[in-house]
Amino acid sequence: MSNPNKKRLRRTMMFLNCQKPGLIKDPYIYRPDSIMLDLEDAVAEKEKDAARFSLFHALKEIDYRGVETVVRINGLDTPYWKEDIRCAVAGGAESIRIPKTESAQDVKLVEKEIIKAEKEFGIPEGRTLIMAALESAMGILKALEICNSSDRLFGIALSGGDYTKDLQTHITGTGIELMGARQQMIIAARAAGVQCFDTVYTNLDDMEGFRKDVEAIHLMGFDGKSIINPRQISIVHDIFTPKEKDIIFAEKVVKEIDEKSALGIGVFTVDGKMIDIAFYDGAKRTIELAKASGVYHGDL
Repeated sequence: MSNPNKKRLRRTMMFLNCQKPGLIKDPYIYRPDSIMLDLEDAVAEKEKDAARFSLFHALKEIDYRGVETVVRINGLDTPYWKEDIRCAVAGGAESIRIPKTESAQDVKLVEKEIIKAEKEFGIPEGRTLIMAALESAMGILKALEICNSSDRLFGIALSGGDYTKDLQTHITGTGIELMGARQQMIIAARAAGVQCFDTVYTNLDDMEGFRKDVEAIHLMGFDGKSIINPRQISIVHDIFTPKEKDIIFAEKVVKEIDEKSALGIGVFTVDGKMIDIAFYDGAKRTIELAKASGVYHGDL
């Protein structure tokens, strides 16, 4: 089973409360890469059924114009999650986000329910992908196991609030309390060949702090960031989209390596920098990311 959407561009994933139809009717106008339609923490206990009803009709009736639809279900320790999955799959959601994931078994439980729902509602088998949110010390320690749990799993995401509570600390804005989790997660994700997403930044009054936070996780190797407000989209996209100089350099590297390798030359210089075959994959990734972001117009 191979779903071409597993590797799609996901720089931003914007959380939206399914309890509020006004929020989920037209978020595509802000052009996030993905939207996170939330049935979990954002929805009051007595409003779970209403939120699910709102979600189903939104998925069936709204054209999200290429923006990926991800549904965050309620926790596996609640009575809601199985019906959340049925509703999301029946509506045509592209992915399910599992909260508080702590093992491969959690993913397999969700996958089993997704398969049942796909059969029940005539959805092509394998269409519905999975992402796992890691929110505890145990989840972080089991990151590699979780990343390898299912062919449907496209990535893992850090949930910093619950994770720092589990560590008996709190979000400081410096990133110090998240360093270990972020590093462990990105290593596990890359080892397993899946994507990795950072936690939300909740202080909307500190956009400079937000930019620094995004720059840091970009340097660490993350694929994108969860966000809570449309104002955050342009900053993330700016940082995660290759700049013209990076694209030009990547083109030169790919062309030079293709030409020199054919001549049996292993090491050479591009713009004064020593280059060898080890740079090839990175240069190709830059070009692919530029293509996906809509800023590449070359011929490679």
